[in-house]
Amino acid sequence: MTSGNTDGKVKEVLEIPRQMDTEYEGNHEANTVTDEMTCVSDNICACCHHKNTPREEREQKKLNGRINRIIGQLNGIQNMIEDNRYCGDILIQIGAVESALQGLGYQILQEHMESCVVEEVKKGNAAIMKEAVELVKRLK
Repeated sequence: MTSGNTDGKVKEVLEIPRQMDTEYEGNHEANTVTDEMTCVSDNICACCHHKNTPREEREQKKLNGRINRIIGQLNGIQNMIEDNRYCGDILIQIGAVESALQGLGYQILQEHMESCVVEEVKKGNAAIMKEAVELVKRLK
């Protein structure tokens, strides 16, 4: 399934969509999405799952800072639940965490599009566009 690649990490990533396929056997749309993802992943060079994305130290600190703030928000929600706070207040905080995660996702997506995708397109790898579209759909 990994097109000759014996890297265990790549195998795990590629087997997940197939497992998801069996969970959604009656859902043609879900099968189509996982089949496309598997096809893109089977090309290996069409995705960055087996690659590292080198980031400048400044960018890495920025991303880690956002993640730490999100973790802090989640801890706050946990404390609110333990303190039996009003449901509406908890839901407002959950919305804030969802928004923060979405912002983080968009930032990483932008980085991916400007670096990984551009590099692969320059190499002539048109299959990377399928992966990019699937990532945008998942992030919604």
